[in-house]
Amino acid sequence: MTSGIHHVTGITSNVQANVDFYVGFLGLRLVKRTGGYADAEQLHLVYGDGVGSPGSLLTFLVWEAAGRGRTGIGQVSEVALAVPPVSLGDWITKALAANIPLEGPFREFGEPVLRLKDPDGLIVKLVGVDMATPAPLPNAPIRLRGVTLLTDKVVETARFLTRFGYTEERRSGVTQRMGSDTDIVDVREVSGFVPSVSGGGVPDHVAFRARDIDELRSMRLSLKGHGPTEVHDRKYFVSLYVRDPAGILMEYATDGPGMTVDEAPAELGRTLFLPPHDADRAEDLRAMLPQFALPGEERFPARDLPFIHRFNRPQKPDGTTLVLLHGTGGNEAYLMPIARRIAPKSTLLGVRGRATEEGTNRWFRRVDAKTFDQQDIRGESEAFAAFVEGAVTGYGLDPDKLVFLGYSNGANMLAAVIQLHPGVVRRAVLLRGIQPLEKPPALDLSDTSVLALTGRDDAFARNAPALADALLAHGARVDSLELSANHELAAADVTESTEWIQRKLSMNR
Repeated sequence: MTSGIHHVTGITSNVQANVDFYVGFLGLRLVKRTGGYADAEQLHLVYGDGVGSPGSLLTFLVWEAAGRGRTGIGQVSEVALAVPPVSLGDWITKALAANIPLEGPFREFGEPVLRLKDPDGLIVKLVGVDMATPAPLPNAPIRLRGVTLLTDKVVETARFLTRFGYTEERRSGVTQRMGSDTDIVDVREVSGFVPSVSGGGVPDHVAFRARDIDELRSMRLSLKGHGPTEVHDRKYFVSLYVRDPAGILMEYATDGPGMTVDEAPAELGRTLFLPPHDADRAEDLRAMLPQFALPGEERFPARDLPFIHRFNRPQKPDGTTLVLLHGTGGNEAYLMPIARRIAPKSTLLGVRGRATEEGTNRWFRRVDAKTFDQQDIRGESEAFAAFVEGAVTGYGLDPDKLVFLGYSNGANMLAAVIQLHPGVVRRAVLLRGIQPLEKPPALDLSDTSVLALTGRDDAFARNAPALADALLAHGARVDSLELSANHELAAADVTESTEWIQRKLSMNR
């Protein structure tokens, strides 16, 4: 039986900061970038040694702008990476120079340990111990040394780990060390703690090594009386998922096929791969998934602006930018697929509304389905106007090549900004928008062009003319079209928006 850890999976809320830490600071190699196999709209990054060997792998699910998770019972709490003992002094110097939070060195079970925190707050321990990996990288951790588990059932958790080839080594205080042929798992008793909550900085699970599918099948049979298990083909390995008696999510993953099944060793980590079952929406997913730059690659600096936002850049941008405002329940990536079809060569800037309603994102609060909080609309419109100004200045966007596209609640937000802050939004496509303002001010909108697309079968369609009339009354140029559609977006929205945007931008040439 193969023993030891295959990989550890964490959660990050900032993909660029995560890449900068694990590749730029630690020196690991990005060996795979994929859409998630459980959720293809979630980016999944894999770091490891030079060829992505089992036992060297750290993987991260990207939850952009997610809140910090909560450390507690039933989780992996620390990840330990082996480094040559003589290198610890260099790591201290490097961490101090990079302003990485650092504690230590300490001695744990006789081994020297440095505790670092990654950008999400995950504790990464560098342990001075000689270990081996098939493709070591210069000036980088060698491989996984182990993990620490938090449990209120230390005896049961330790016994469960014996299924994966671990045996009891020794105990120090509230921590029981379990060892395999290659690494360790520290089982820490934390009775009285609150349960863990998923989020940035909290590991999702630890995966142990199975030599092949036969070992995995045998493990599943042995767990029949334990509780539910799931088996999934993740392309690079086959995985069995199970929870230990304390609720800790554990995985049993085959060593093969491995990270080189779809990329040559020299090309690892360069291509974004998507799950085969999502092939029919591959282009939409490429537009939605967050982009990042590896160390040394040209990058777009992030700016601290009042709204969460994300860029998606095509390979050959034409200098135009579409600013996207989602509808209720959407986020900064929601409109990127349709926007990419509308403007294949435009840079997309998706923005997330700051209001929430029963846990869903909105642009402003409402009293009921037809009554909007007027004070909140005005406050958020002012904040959005400041965001636009900051984005134009901070990212070097060309105001003459800027188009705004909003859907439903996002279209209503754009309508409010147009009327309250003339000149901020000069070209806008309003998809299923209505008038959000009860008393719009009498301001000059003659520098504004709007395309208003209404669905003929939309329940809100009867409210759309009031918005167009208000804009026209104050000098805006408005093209209103009624489509054979309901409130949902349709192919005609793409066709009409594409033609209108091309025509309006060509007037500036």
